[in-house]
Amino acid sequence: MSNMKPVQEVRPIPRNRASEALFGRRLSRFGQDESGAMSEVAIVSSLLLMVFAGIGVDLIGNELQRTKLQNTLDRAVLAAADLEQTIDPTAVVNDYMDKMNLNGSLSNVSVSTGLNYKAVQGEATVTSPANFMKTLGVEQLQATALSAAEERIAKVEISMVLDISGSMDDNNKIGNLRNAANTFIDTVLDDDTQDLISVSMVPYSEHVNAGPLLTQHMRVNWKHGYSHCLEFPNSEFDSVALDLNRTYEQMQHFQWNYFGNNDRDDTVCPRYSYERITPFSQDANELKQQVAQFQPRAGTSIFLGMKWGTALLDPSTRTIANSLQSSGDMDSAFAGRPANYNDVETLKTIVLMTDGQHDKSYRIQDWAYNEPSEVAHWDRYNLWYYLARNVSSYNRSYFYEQKYNAETGDWLLDKICDAAKESGIVIWTIGFEVTDHGAGVMQNCASSPSHFFRVQGAEIQDAFYSIARAINQLRLTQ
Repeated sequence: MSNMKPVQEVRPIPRNRASEALFGRRLSRFGQDESGAMSEVAIVSSLLLMVFAGIGVDLIGNELQRTKLQNTLDRAVLAAADLEQTIDPTAVVNDYMDKMNLNGSLSNVSVSTGLNYKAVQGEATVTSPANFMKTLGVEQLQATALSAAEERIAKVEISMVLDISGSMDDNNKIGNLRNAANTFIDTVLDDDTQDLISVSMVPYSEHVNAGPLLTQHMRVNWKHGYSHCLEFPNSEFDSVALDLNRTYEQMQHFQWNYFGNNDRDDTVCPRYSYERITPFSQDANELKQQVAQFQPRAGTSIFLGMKWGTALLDPSTRTIANSLQSSGDMDSAFAGRPANYNDVETLKTIVLMTDGQHDKSYRIQDWAYNEPSEVAHWDRYNLWYYLARNVSSYNRSYFYEQKYNAETGDWLLDKICDAAKESGIVIWTIGFEVTDHGAGVMQNCASSPSHFFRVQGAEIQDAFYSIARAINQLRLTQ
């Protein structure tokens, strides 16, 4: 008997015709339904967007590297070009790059130096891997930076306009001025600035003695040889220029103040050589020797000192400077000065100092000062000494007239200060133990409130030193 089991017959499961029809319909709809499906265009677009996004990531990373490189190189060359930097400029640039983990990026550093300048230029390159752009065959990206810096000692033209009027005799003001002026001169004139900085010193009191060096090159109606003060019409204070086509009247030689005797040392026009203008100098010793001789005299005409101070910075006086150079009375290094106002390498600045304010100023009537004998007469006699002894009180006023008063002085100073500022001249002013009115006038003249100093006693030395240091900083340009 066999152990094999009989094979069971597999019978097909009867199909439900309704279910089969439903399945067929659903399968057909699925084949026709496009919702949620991506077309070929959509697929390609998506792939392109992914590629461009990857390229953007690579480019942003490269730009960040370039920005870091440029900023670091900018700081490096600025530090290297500093004239006070004693380290080798190339070493300075390399040190900056190394500290920012950019070592090896420098491809070139060039350095140029001269008497009054230092220029540094650097070029650097870094590379970064291209992560996404490799698909386009780009293996790495490159970032390049180029930077240059220059620090230059500018040429400087300075006018020191210093008050030596009679009130400077009080409270040792003249002694404090001497110390302050010497400090200023020593600070701005040193071995490093030789041939770069010129100083014109303009002492003033009731008038300004321009001296023979300047006035011999001008048209002047000379009346005497005692001094060299020139009268300016009011219209000349609208401009910093000196009109060399004009014929100027020479200031009369006489003394107004009367002290009970026939004193003639305190003339309205300063008469002594140390009271004359010293133009276009870089001789610190010569300037300080002149300062050491200053003596307080006469009244105060700030506007006249300022007029001369600005004129010696204006190109209109270049012909005078050229003549002084030809005659050996001016350093040949200053040829071409005063420079044009648009000369970017030249700084023009004035330091104007006073201890007072404007007052009245008188002149002898023309009828009493026409002939050589009359000129000689007023050299022999103090005006008021003579009038008090020889002219009745009723007739004395016929001998003189008022030329200026305080209001006119303030007005003319305001005009010339405005003209100087419009020309680009930097004006520093010092009010030395002045009244509130005097302080206001001087502050109004300054280039800005921060360019005005109001000081007492020995503070004047600090003011002059601060101005000198500020000028030294202004002449360093990048």
